[in-house]
Amino acid sequence: MNPGVRASAIKEALVPANLAGLRLDQALAQLFPEYSRSRLTQWIKDGRVLLDERVPRPRDSVVSGQRLRLVVVEEPLMELQPQALPLEIVHADASLIVVNKPAGLVVHPGAGNPAGTLQNALLHYAPELINVPRCGLVHRLDKDTSGLLAVARTLEAHTQLVAALAAREFEREYEAVAVGVMTGGGTVDAPIARHHVDRKRMSVREGGRAAVTHYRVLQRFRAHTHVSVQLETGRTHQIRVHMAHIRHPLVGDPVYGRRLAIPADSTLSLKEALRSFKRQALHARRLGLAHPQSGEFLRWEAPLPGDMQQLLQALDLDLRREPGHGH
Repeated sequence: MNPGVRASAIKEALVPANLAGLRLDQALAQLFPEYSRSRLTQWIKDGRVLLDERVPRPRDSVVSGQRLRLVVVEEPLMELQPQALPLEIVHADASLIVVNKPAGLVVHPGAGNPAGTLQNALLHYAPELINVPRCGLVHRLDKDTSGLLAVARTLEAHTQLVAALAAREFEREYEAVAVGVMTGGGTVDAPIARHHVDRKRMSVREGGRAAVTHYRVLQRFRAHTHVSVQLETGRTHQIRVHMAHIRHPLVGDPVYGRRLAIPADSTLSLKEALRSFKRQALHARRLGLAHPQSGEFLRWEAPLPGDMQQLLQALDLDLRREPGHGH
């Protein structure tokens, strides 16, 4: 076994009546909340989960009284340290925190980012989050995507919000700047899976996980479009992959983007704005969910960050300037 990997342990549980009928991966996530859903799903696929002594699939339903056996080989543990990083808290109460994440901040610690993440900052802000899976984070945003994230402050709130997210009960609306002039809004319904060659990329692939993205045009420019995007599902890189799939990748996207689209005779300010925009132009603008305690449906909004505002201003000025005045 690799150094730093903890020896395997066996965990067992009986399926309680209140979880009967759930998919196996959902039931496991509730019975063993100390492990992430994605890790549990991988363990099922690896044959490390037995359901009544047989090897099941993640989507198999569980029945009350069935015996679950989980063989755990824990990866090296990263000690998560609280860090006093600046946080923009949009809402906070006893069971829920809503954060406006800046672009450039990594959400979860990983091999390349052991510290300086949103989780480290949350742990400093609310130390009790150490007792909640993923420090309470219910969903995630890519490092260079800005905007709103929900954080559950208790285990009960986390269980409820994760279930609500899975049931597509969250409202999530983004704003983005895409390359190319879109004729109108629409829906992309195309499954997403890991790229068959580059494992760091996602791609639209037959047999992938269902993914649905709705988009509408907010403003058209000479070679770009400002769009509002609503997520029905929440796959890794979903908006970026889907927009690239319909040949309108996001401005600045280092993974799914393409060559800069600078219209002929552009203003200098637009050329500079496009060349200097080094992240995907994507912001999680609105978030709506049923409060885990009161049940009241709440909505929050985070204004566009400065870099996206400047980009849109440059695009707008370029659109309105007189032809032949590229300066």
